[in-house]
Amino acid sequence: MASNSGKSVLFVCLGNICRSPIAEAVFRKMATDRGVVGNWRIDSAATSTYEIGNPPDYRGQSCMRKHGISMSHVARQVTKDDFTTFDHILCMDESNLRDLNRKANQVKNSSAKIELLGTYDPEKQLIIKDPYYGNDEDFETVYEQCLRCCKAFLEEYS
Repeated sequence: MASNSGKSVLFVCLGNICRSPIAEAVFRKMATDRGVVGNWRIDSAATSTYEIGNPPDYRGQSCMRKHGISMSHVARQVTKDDFTTFDHILCMDESNLRDLNRKANQVKNSSAKIELLGTYDPEKQLIIKDPYYGNDEDFETVYEQCLRCCKAFLEEYS
């Protein structure tokens, strides 16, 4: 169910252990710092079943700790209800977008606005690349992209 103000956002990536929990944690911290977190329902999920029940990748957790951002999440898959209870579903790449649009088409009364998180990037980096097979620097890049995108998204919808 959406929050009292009707503002809700779901961040989505393939496994829900790298990019989407980082975006969720960054957005939650920004909303908290601005005093508006109570106006939002914030979560993240996966398009796949690969990592259900797992915590965020240890490299992402380390990156978030380095930036003073707490992260507590357990990976889950997108559900049919997500398409009717979230206002915004923001994903990381074209594959996520295709999967989400396909799933949304199977949900009666799907009302969520589905788009790439990168559409909010002032530096026009549309795709947030999966850092899973990369290194610590790749997680830092994801953090920085999420920071820019979440700031612009929050400014637009708060």
